[in-house]
This record gives sequence, C-alpha cells and structure tokens, in this order.
Amino acid sequence: MKEILNRRSIRRYTNEKIDTKIIGDLLKAAMAAPSAGNEQPWEFIVIKNKNTLKDLTKIHPYASMLKEADTAIIVCGNLNKQKFEGYWVQDVSAATENILIEAEHKNLGAVWLGVYPTEDRVKSIKAMFNLPNDIIPFSIISLGYKNEEKEPSNRYDKSKIHYERW
Repeated sequence: MKEILNRRSIRRYTNEKIDTKIIGDLLKAAMAAPSAGNEQPWEFIVIKNKNTLKDLTKIHPYASMLKEADTAIIVCGNLNKQKFEGYWVQDVSAATENILIEAEHKNLGAVWLGVYPTEDRVKSIKAMFNLPNDIIPFSIISLGYKNEEKEPSNRYDKSKIHYERW
C-alpha cells in the first residue's frame, strides 16, 4: 500500500544509470497485471539510447523529461492477442500502473505519458519504431533516479463512493 499511496509523477532525474536487473523487475511487475481472459496482450519497447529518448520529445508534447531520463518503456497492445475486442486498453493500463508502482518500490522516479488514443502520437511512434499494424503504442513511461521529491497526495474522497446504487 505504501508504494501506491506515495507514488507521484516524477519528471526530474539524476544521471545515475538504472541496472538492467531493475528494468527486468519492472517488466516482470508489468506482466503480472490482470488481463481479460488472461490474454496478456502487452508488448514492451525498452529505450536507453539518449538520441532516441530525445527524438520522442518531438513526438509527444509533454515528454520533455525524457531528455533527463535514463530509460523509457513504451507499453504497447498486441491486437492479435485479443480474446475480447477492446479490452487490451484495460490490460495494458494495468501493466503500465504496475510498472509505476514497482518503480516507486525501487526508489525510481517515473511518469506515465499517454499515447493512445491520440492518433498523431500513435502514428508517429509506430513509424519511429517500425511497429507492425497490430501493435498499438499505448503509453510511454519515463524512468530515472529521482532528482525531486514530492509529498504524497491524499486523494481519498468518501463522496466518490456509492453503495448498492448511486
């Protein structure tokens, strides 16, 4: 629960490199996410090349933090793995959130950058990484060791909870 409640979007990073084992742990957490019919429609592109990270900032208007990031992970949905049409979005959302929670557990800073359903971002990333037609980029997760601290935000609001009916 601690990681869930303390997780914040971190956009400033140190120059420290993230070990390959830690990236593996993040991906393992992602693939532990639930999915509709256990379809597991996720695919991941891990990016460490500084030029590629910089190029992504030209595609995504809110991705300037990638210039400081050590790593980014693009979370994609594989439409060929769908058992139930359209549920891939929920599946890869859960995988994305699992990466963010595990990043907090590892004391990494991370931020979720939305790609899908913004058509120009989807098309540009598909072109940049030569993705097959059935692979849809869903999110970019910027990762690095934290160079800023943010206080946990209490977002609990009892007025949003409804029992039995509205």
